[in-house]
Amino acid sequence: MFSEEAGPMQRRLRTAMAEEGSGCPVPRLPWASVQRVALQLFILAGVATAVIYCFLCAQRLAQQRQLESPGWDMAELQLNHTGPRQDCRLHWLGGPALGRSFLHGPELDNGQLRVQRSGIYRLHIQVTLANCSSSLGAPTAPRATLMVGICSPAAHSISLLRLNFHEGCVVTSQRLTPLAQGDTLCTNLTLPLLPSPNADETFFGVQWVHP
Repeated sequence: MFSEEAGPMQRRLRTAMAEEGSGCPVPRLPWASVQRVALQLFILAGVATAVIYCFLCAQRLAQQRQLESPGWDMAELQLNHTGPRQDCRLHWLGGPALGRSFLHGPELDNGQLRVQRSGIYRLHIQVTLANCSSSLGAPTAPRATLMVGICSPAAHSISLLRLNFHEGCVVTSQRLTPLAQGDTLCTNLTLPLLPSPNADETFFGVQWVHP
């Protein structure tokens, strides 16, 4: 009976001596704490991954919208030459069938350019008079002018460009201007001047550059 009681006591004594003999007690974290830390790290890693993924998706979507956005509206037009002029307005044509002419966004309304998106646009225009020699001067008075402006709607009516030929044969210019959706641009040339129908000499265009 003594031996049976001494057995457990001896084992406890050996265990205590082993722990004292090591000289370097090993700290033991509770298992629940280890699980809690691991869970927090896992959640943080998942959140970081989700944020990076959403950021990359947003960038890709923004680039796609930028390429497909109708905001990059632009047009390059050629003169619609129909013979003797009946009014001071010039009429334009646009489309790939004409070669270097195109319409991406804006539309033509009875030969006048109408924008479909509000923003700041760069306008450019060149008009060369037909049957005109710069050495002889323009066949009209020096008051001959080319005007570009918003003609519709009436509430937005305003002159954007006013170019004087100064007894020359060509006028050309460009400018930045804000335009609203539905604004129609008209180009007026003093009668009875005839513009050259050559697409290299007479052209008109716009390009959207900023919201």
